Amino acid sequence: MQKNSLITGRDIVIVGQQPWDVEIGSNCKNIADEFSKHNRVLYVNSPLDRITLYKNKSEPKIQKRLNVIHGKQNGIEKIQNNLWNLFPDKMIESINWIKSQFLFEFINKINNKRFAASINKAIQKLGFEHIMLFNDNDMFRCFYLKELLQPDISIYYSRDYMLAVDYWKMHGEKLEPELIAKSDICVANSTYLANYCKKYNPNSYYVGQGCELDIFMHIKDKRKPGDILAIPSPIIGYVGALQSLRLDLKVIAHIAESNPEWSVILVGPEDNQFKKSKLHQIKNVYFIGSKDPVELPSYINAFDVCINPQIISQVTIGNYPRKIDEYLAVGKPVVATKTEAMSIFSGYTYLAKSKEEYVALIGKALAEDNDELREERKKFASSHTWENSVNEIYKAIRNFKNEHLSL
Repeated sequence: MQKNSLITGRDIVIVGQQPWDVEIGSNCKNIADEFSKHNRVLYVNSPLDRITLYKNKSEPKIQKRLNVIHGKQNGIEKIQNNLWNLFPDKMIESINWIKSQFLFEFINKINNKRFAASINKAIQKLGFEHIMLFNDNDMFRCFYLKELLQPDISIYYSRDYMLAVDYWKMHGEKLEPELIAKSDICVANSTYLANYCKKYNPNSYYVGQGCELDIFMHIKDKRKPGDILAIPSPIIGYVGALQSLRLDLKVIAHIAESNPEWSVILVGPEDNQFKKSKLHQIKNVYFIGSKDPVELPSYINAFDVCINPQIISQVTIGNYPRKIDEYLAVGKPVVATKTEAMSIFSGYTYLAKSKEEYVALIGKALAEDNDELREERKKFASSHTWENSVNEIYKAIRNFKNEHLSL
């Protein structure tokens, strides 16, 4: 990381949608870990709301949060050097489905005050001063935190187009643009989302995405997995959840039917639409099922061309395609749907706008693949680290500070 962009010795408070004890991976947890290498970081779990308590009261995680709220347990836990996790000691009301905008915003401000009180208590206990506030895409529970916590700088992190989801859409269409506008800076993990934020805040920046690619770049067992040994090449492959909301079944069918000599292998769990689809009747389409994540590099390594036949919708259009990095880290040629978010991969992938282009570009990828291209793909993927992404966040902060304050 460049020394002139590095920010050190600061106190950073991170709020957002995913608690630290969530089982799945989280961009924000990776960012918190990177921040904590040079700064003190308080990672704040979202506060317990009343409906979640009602539905899941017996779960250990909910009981732990209740113990903190009732004063039976300390809400601050040290995760590692310079990094703490806060379980808020306040409960908030469940209000998202209130249709009245006035009533929603009135109660939401009360929720924000409760949440801020809990954060302030932890800040004081840890001796944090002149905080930087980093909000991971939480537009409701954190809407007023800039006013309530008075940070030196407030940063809104956009990593998904949340307004495509009903939960966020009803009130988010009004509140998110307002939150983006009043934040000091906005950072986003895709060019699409950076441009979306820039409509409301000129201090909006694309900061890329970090990926954990070591198991893809250094495959220990390069043998073809046993359950696909008998499947003939060339293999056109996809790894990931098979969801009709995100993937175009017609494109996959067209690839297979247009070229019966190609084998189309799909690795991952299927939703109902996939299970019922005609893909199961096409002889050269193979469903392999779910695999342990550590096995996935071996499957990708066995593919001749990797595909990401994404449907373009509000749900998918802004997402950073982490899967593409995984494919490229193995050195494989990739054919994917052309979107704004895919623009940064344009020099290393083949981008299709139709099912016919998919077939043509897969043929081109098969013909052009060579050792030099494989190494170029690997090198490009290796640049997508959390260190580099956080370095871009630091640059955005310094740009703002240089224009408005001194850091």
